[in-house]
Amino acid sequence: MSSTQEQRVERVGIDELLDRVRAGYERIGPEEAAAAAADGALLVDIRYAALREADGLIPGALVVERNELEWRLDPQGSHRAPEAVSHDLQVVVICNEGYASSLAVDSLRQLGLHRATDLVGGFQAWRSAGLPVAL
Repeated sequence: MSSTQEQRVERVGIDELLDRVRAGYERIGPEEAAAAAADGALLVDIRYAALREADGLIPGALVVERNELEWRLDPQGSHRAPEAVSHDLQVVVICNEGYASSLAVDSLRQLGLHRATDLVGGFQAWRSAGLPVAL
């Protein structure tokens, strides 16, 4: 990259990037996520294996490693999960504390999953709210 091109690259910190991404959609809390799942939303757990093994799983959540998320949830993709049936699917992305999930939602929305959102506080908020966890 030339120095002229480099000057055009906007540099932002992660906190500003998260603020920008989150401004584009409405995040939901644990109780709202549970209600959405009861109404047919797909809960997607993107935590890595060690966290899932240590803390447990949300019953019924689809586990998709973060590095596979776009391929598994793209309804037009050749590697899509059977649950990825439509761009209109409501998806609630869940990471450990609600940071990585926001960046993942931005990526899913770029794929056309316009109802994608994430869980404020992530899995830890779900567990703290006393919602079901399978160990």
